[in-house]
Amino acid sequence: MGIKKRNKVSAEFSMSSLTDIIFLLLIFFMLTSSMIVPNALNLKLPGKSNYTPPAPKEKPNIVKIAPKGTYYYNGAQISKSNLDSKIKGLRNTSDNPSFVISADKKTPNQFVIAVMDMAYRYKVAGIMTDVK
Repeated sequence: MGIKKRNKVSAEFSMSSLTDIIFLLLIFFMLTSSMIVPNALNLKLPGKSNYTPPAPKEKPNIVKIAPKGTYYYNGAQISKSNLDSKIKGLRNTSDNPSFVISADKKTPNQFVIAVMDMAYRYKVAGIMTDVK
């Protein structure tokens, strides 16, 4: 008996399950990306420029940070809470308030970031400089 079985394996597969998975992943990433709020500082890095700004009219306020986290405002030692109120008060002094942040090379980043966060909260420009 020459009965042949006609079982051919189909090389086609259904795309519907694959597209369902793709759409689910797309929806998942769209929803999760909208929930992420960037928590970063608006940091402007120095760059080369031919522009030389005019000399400031008043003496800039300088915040120095010692390696052990001691803060100095215009040469006088100050606590973190008093420094916070001084930076907050800079907003009332001029239309473009700013101060200079000068940290020692051995100062941990947490102390520098704390001062930069104060400047960000009160919308005061904090300008980083090297220690002289």
